[in-house]
Amino acid sequence: MLDCGGGSGGLAVPLAATGAVVTVVDVSADALATLTRRAAEAGVPERVTAVQGDAESLADLVPAGSFDLVLAHDVLSDVPNPALVLGQIASVLRPGGVLSVVAGNPVAGVLARALAGDLAGALAAVTRPVDPQGGLDELTAQCRAAGLQVRAVEGLGVFSDLVPGIELDRPGALSTLAELESAVAGRPPYRDIAARLHLLASRPAA
Repeated sequence: MLDCGGGSGGLAVPLAATGAVVTVVDVSADALATLTRRAAEAGVPERVTAVQGDAESLADLVPAGSFDLVLAHDVLSDVPNPALVLGQIASVLRPGGVLSVVAGNPVAGVLARALAGDLAGALAAVTRPVDPQGGLDELTAQCRAAGLQVRAVEGLGVFSDLVPGIELDRPGALSTLAELESAVAGRPPYRDIAARLHLLASRPAA
């Protein structure tokens, strides 16, 4: 598997510990040095490969069609051309391989500002040149343009940031919140206001 922008290995090292063979591509040499050290400390240095480079050049850094799974978690918002990155990812996936994307949801940002009383901030977010209500639609369209088939989309943190902290101190509140999040994660319109979106897409089998 490939962890695109995986940095110091917060995902890669635990996955390697379960038996996965993981390549991490990241632009930061310092983060990759930490990744290598953490992999050695976890006893899995042979299962983790560090590659320095940026996501836009992914096809030049790793072999084409070589990965069963690519993680792009909290990456697309940090690159100037997400569509280009998705195209690069599609080229390194094997036919039938799966892409997991986690991305911030701009709709949630508008709601959070409004609920916090920052109405001017919410209005500014709504009226930016890129329509915040197009976040999910834009992401799915970019995946399809890259030749990927969108399989599922779930919301992460639909209510977690909206519940007052004092309410979470009540007995059983955290477990109830977890059940609530699980119940609505894949159901619009709840999914569409989540703090983050988790999208699964695949490269069509040959």
